[in-house]
Amino acid sequence: MKENRMNRPQFPQSLPQFPKSLWRASTEVPSFPALAEDHSTDVAIVGGGITGITTAYLLTQAGYKVTLLEAGELFAGTTGFTTAKITVQHGLIYHDLVKYFGEEAARLYYQSNNEAMKWIVQTAEELKLSCGLTREAAYLYADEGDEQTLKQLEDEFKAYGKIGLPGEWQDHISLPLRIDGAIKLPEQARFHPLQYLKGLLDVILHKGGIIYEHTMIGEQVDKDSGVLTLYTEQSKHKISCRHAVSASHYPFYDGGALYFARLHAERSYCLAIDPETDYEGGMYLSAGDPTRSLRAVEWNGKKLVIVGGDNHKTGQGICTHGHYENLEKFAGELLGIRGIPFRWSTQDLITLDRVPYIAKTAEDEEIYIATGFRKWGMTNGTLAARMIADGIQRRSNPYTELYDPSRFKTVPAIKTFIAQNANVAKELVTGKLEIVHKRTHELEPDQGAVVFHDGQRVGAYRDPEGKLHLVDRTCTHMGCETEWNNGERSWDCPCHGSRYSFDGEVLEGPATVPLTKLEVKE
Repeated sequence: MKENRMNRPQFPQSLPQFPKSLWRASTEVPSFPALAEDHSTDVAIVGGGITGITTAYLLTQAGYKVTLLEAGELFAGTTGFTTAKITVQHGLIYHDLVKYFGEEAARLYYQSNNEAMKWIVQTAEELKLSCGLTREAAYLYADEGDEQTLKQLEDEFKAYGKIGLPGEWQDHISLPLRIDGAIKLPEQARFHPLQYLKGLLDVILHKGGIIYEHTMIGEQVDKDSGVLTLYTEQSKHKISCRHAVSASHYPFYDGGALYFARLHAERSYCLAIDPETDYEGGMYLSAGDPTRSLRAVEWNGKKLVIVGGDNHKTGQGICTHGHYENLEKFAGELLGIRGIPFRWSTQDLITLDRVPYIAKTAEDEEIYIATGFRKWGMTNGTLAARMIADGIQRRSNPYTELYDPSRFKTVPAIKTFIAQNANVAKELVTGKLEIVHKRTHELEPDQGAVVFHDGQRVGAYRDPEGKLHLVDRTCTHMGCETEWNNGERSWDCPCHGSRYSFDGEVLEGPATVPLTKLEVKE
């Protein structure tokens, strides 16, 4: 709408002290044992999010013996902290696809994601899953006065027409936002992702699938006469299989592809607010910066609104708690806030050209990877699972060439590669030369920082009980210096997105080895 936003009084700070995902808080998450012995299976799937679980579902249905291996707990990765929009409207993407890949490739991107969306809806209906699946329109809008973004949105709408997306141009939306235009895409969907995946897990287990948690897979893969051997971290146990699937965010197996140089990690933030004014529905996303995302969700008999956005490269968000505050201010001005039951953040990987990598790592080896979903994992993760299941069953798939990781042909991809790796080099040097003045005795309870301690720069966190935790903050992946994330109480790597708990345990890869814990001397 062109009208001013409602004039709302200032509201008190009401952010929860600690992050917690609404999805995880409202789901009785099943638990499974760690792998405690050598194991043999047809298909080993590494990663327990939507890609891994959907792949396991498809292959157990097809009669394969499937083992799912998760480094931490199921649903504790990106899938458990998503906004859970099921849509083919992936921000400003189709104009660029038409320009750099061609109309046919752009059409295939749309079709593959549209088929994935339909498959999710159909599967939820067939299994009679109580996962809050609701069909709604999605909107991509340009804020008033942002002429550059408006032009990009107009170009995006033209691309919709070229490749057959049923978009509608709108000058007004139902939210009290000042906009200059929006693209409406009808019949998209939203759901509760973990209730959906629990339904798939039930089928997987009923069909004989095996699941292990707290089982981190190392990089080594041996190949002998059609049999692959994977190893748990520190080679405690081995897994023999005919096919292996990396659905683990960063691929656990690189195979010389240098994925760390061709992917970058971005964090984004979410609040679940209890709004003062009625939210009429629809899923909204701003086309410009800062990113703002909105969708409704039902929780404990209330209709909350998930407000997301404020993206930044992992480890480079400065005061990360401030990103939550930015969303709180936006939501308060737009809808008013009675309360904020949940806040959470997540990160996802982005490829050089923003199109996911989904394929076999090499023609002569049965290792499949899926990564780079650019925060649209509900459809991209599902289409990846369907493509990988087709590959393992030797069925042709029309989208193989589009998602092939070996592509490296567009000018923007080359520019991004150079800029991305220059940024890594800058962060590597900056972290080593950082001047630190803070000392451990200056830390308050529940405060972390880089401090000067015992003659060196270290990572320090004093927990709410006053206990001090010290780590060598050098990332165990490639040696960059991690930065303190005060919003999540974690150490985040600005180079390739690895994350560690306050006491050094790996939260997210590509790192697989914890930070070194240091002796506390106070």
